[in-house]
Amino acid sequence: MAGIDSLGDLTGKRVLVRSDLNVPLDGTLITDDGRIRASLPTIQALAAKGARVVVMAHLGRPQGEPDPAYSLAPVAARLAELLGSPVAFATDTVGASATETVAGLGDGEVALLENVRFNAGETSKDDAERGAFADQLAALGDAFVSDGFGVVHRKQASVYDVAQRLPHAMGGLVAAEIEVLTQLTERPERPYAVVLGGSKVSDKLGVIDNLLGKADKLLIGGGMLFTFLKAQGKEIGASLLEEDQVQTCADYLARAANQGVELILPTDIVVADKFGDEASAQVVPADAIPADKVGLDIGPESGKAFAAALADARTVFWNGPMGVFEQAAFAEGTRAVAQALTEIDGLSVVGGGDSAAAVRQLGFDESAFGHISTGGGASLEYLEGKTLPGIDVLKD
Repeated sequence: MAGIDSLGDLTGKRVLVRSDLNVPLDGTLITDDGRIRASLPTIQALAAKGARVVVMAHLGRPQGEPDPAYSLAPVAARLAELLGSPVAFATDTVGASATETVAGLGDGEVALLENVRFNAGETSKDDAERGAFADQLAALGDAFVSDGFGVVHRKQASVYDVAQRLPHAMGGLVAAEIEVLTQLTERPERPYAVVLGGSKVSDKLGVIDNLLGKADKLLIGGGMLFTFLKAQGKEIGASLLEEDQVQTCADYLARAANQGVELILPTDIVVADKFGDEASAQVVPADAIPADKVGLDIGPESGKAFAAALADARTVFWNGPMGVFEQAAFAEGTRAVAQALTEIDGLSVVGGGDSAAAVRQLGFDESAFGHISTGGGASLEYLEGKTLPGIDVLKD
């Protein structure tokens, strides 16, 4: 798959760039601009080539029509700050404002279209409806660059269909993500450890299935750990449980043992009677969770054990926090794993989503990690061995 140099001389050309600018907002305040910063290099590279850069992106999940709560206006302002140059903002996606904004661009200048999901055609399952919107988007550009890794697992108009209508290339961010994920799946340096957290086992079934045969160690934390503990016959109190996945977890435990994969579960848990800032946290053994308590983080001994298990790894992939890291009382397990990844003598990969948010919220230097993915869902689907439509369409 070709990079932006394959598009030839871009001076004066309108280049549509699909970026992932889906950042968390508190009102109009961006609370984590990591995805915007990750998108800068490709935008800057295109502008340096004299392209008239037209950025397409989404924010949240509006229902196919304009919703002020999901406007990209705050993102346009932040993008301009980070670029150090103006960003023209179109107040619609393919209407009069978009047409006028794009027409007004000079060589090397940048514009951002309003949220593409304000148009129902963006996410439509109907090929004709999606294609009609893609036609309108494609009319705004002379070439297309795919650089929003967080959406390449979606068959959506600005990700998939526009690429079929214009000369296309892969942006630097997507290329870097694919290179790292290829290394994880095809040529990991060993020992290879995978750390999985988050709330649900069901969200990680495909990854566990695919990586049980590839990883040397599999460490389980987050809300999903309680279904594994239940599969071992342990009481989990009022902790999160996916009852329909208990047998699946039991099967994974057996498979890991049969395949020589070290599957590591926490031995102590931080519990409370409720979730929240006022919760009274205490540490209990993993096999002695009180009936009225909820497990909200792995315990301190487990944090140390996880760090020790990762110490000799040459490749580590981590997706999903170890606990409710947004609350200080339940953040230490996630902090322990993040700290361990910064000390890896090899490739450490933070698999996007909440894990990436946790790294930034807990104050870690992003450069201490080998790679921080911008796309949690896309990363997981790649590791499951699924075809990603937004990548497949770029293959010529």
